[in-house]
Amino acid sequence: MSVIDQLSRELSRFPGIGPKTAIRLVYFLMKRPKDEAFRLSQAIRDLAERVRPCRRCGNYSEADLCEVCSDPDRDGSVICVVEEAFEVGAIERTGRFQGFYHVLGGHLSPLDGIGPDDLNLQGLQDRISNSETRVAEIILATNASVEGEATAVYLENIVRPLGPRVTRLARGIPVGSDLEYVDGTTIAEALSGRREM
Repeated sequence: MSVIDQLSRELSRFPGIGPKTAIRLVYFLMKRPKDEAFRLSQAIRDLAERVRPCRRCGNYSEADLCEVCSDPDRDGSVICVVEEAFEVGAIERTGRFQGFYHVLGGHLSPLDGIGPDDLNLQGLQDRISNSETRVAEIILATNASVEGEATAVYLENIVRPLGPRVTRLARGIPVGSDLEYVDGTTIAEALSGRREM
């Protein structure tokens, strides 16, 4: 296998990058100065060598504890549970959440062979049971997919007996959209999650 085919195959493993895009990226890299390819290579190597999951929440970090877990000003009574580490950044960008996070590392998917033992569930239970600050609320921020909903229901059954209040992110109509283009399930979720003005 040629070097071009080998790199193309590796790039096509990335989400959202198919074989055509992968080969275009390879040819783009070949047209650029060599030092750009070396910098990219070094950045990937540094990522693999230095970044690891935070020992407390599972978010990625270069340190033992991620930035959020090492922030003494965060509210330890609230933990937001997400499926993947990149979702922490999405919530952080809102600037509205000041609690901590817990990264599951995926969602339940029996068809794909992903069960409870494949997720970071024990870590969440340990955090609730052994926290210096009483955990008062667990926010389930799993995706609105069938797997995400199944994961949320499973988590609720595990977390509720441990004492914290269990909440779910609200679902509804995206800002700037027209009702005629919104699917019925989203409208139903928006109706059930309505609030006082």
